[in-house]
Amino acid sequence: MAETHSLQDLTQPSATAKVFIQRDYSSGSICKFHTKFPSELESRLDKQQFEETIQALNNLYAEAEKLGWRSYMEGCLSCLTGYTVFLCMETHFEKVLKRIDNYIKVQNEKIYAPRGLLLTDPIERGLRVVEITVFEDRSVSSGR
Repeated sequence: MAETHSLQDLTQPSATAKVFIQRDYSSGSICKFHTKFPSELESRLDKQQFEETIQALNNLYAEAEKLGWRSYMEGCLSCLTGYTVFLCMETHFEKVLKRIDNYIKVQNEKIYAPRGLLLTDPIERGLRVVEITVFEDRSVSSGR
């Protein structure tokens, strides 16, 4: 059986592979990622858990980009104040990005790290890909 990992274990440089989930441009330029399960993760992760994670990220990014009265008011207020309002106020987009960061941390702690995987926030890769780092299974490599 595979060894359980923690986030602290995964900060050490023992990565064996990286899996990239590409952005899906079929619906235009909205931030959405492909939900196709990569074969490199079959032995480590359940397909349903992977799809739920990517779908949740897609939903959060859709919420961040959603236009509504709040976005309109932020735009008007920023023009009226010469954009200095953003020195003392977070935008809706920034608030949702914080929620995404917290969601990824929780997913890493509960699902990905125990399986020797590390999910990287897409904002760190320019919203182009979701990166999943696969770490070596120490129980196999150390001969335990």
